[in-house]
Amino acid sequence: MSEKRRGPTKVGDVLTEMLAGSALGARIARAEVLGHWADAVGPQIAAVTHARAIAENGTLMVGVKTNGWLQELGMMERSLIAKVNKQAGQEVVRKIRWELQR
Repeated sequence: MSEKRRGPTKVGDVLTEMLAGSALGARIARAEVLGHWADAVGPQIAAVTHARAIAENGTLMVGVKTNGWLQELGMMERSLIAKVNKQAGQEVVRKIRWELQR
């Protein structure tokens, strides 16, 4: 009996390990982006946008209140993708599709 006995493993640790490489884990990571959109982009942009959905290919659909903001955000897309992915801790978003809210 030279092996040391380990204590019980936490359920959260087991689930995290199990989901890490699974398709379900990727879906969860994409879904979390929607909830963290406002934190990632800041209050000014969050006030005029709404993250609506994210596709499997990494395209994030975001509603925008005005045409002016639509154009401005289009020019900021690369930096916003970087912020969102940094918040997620991995590359989840590859492209943003801006849609004018009606």
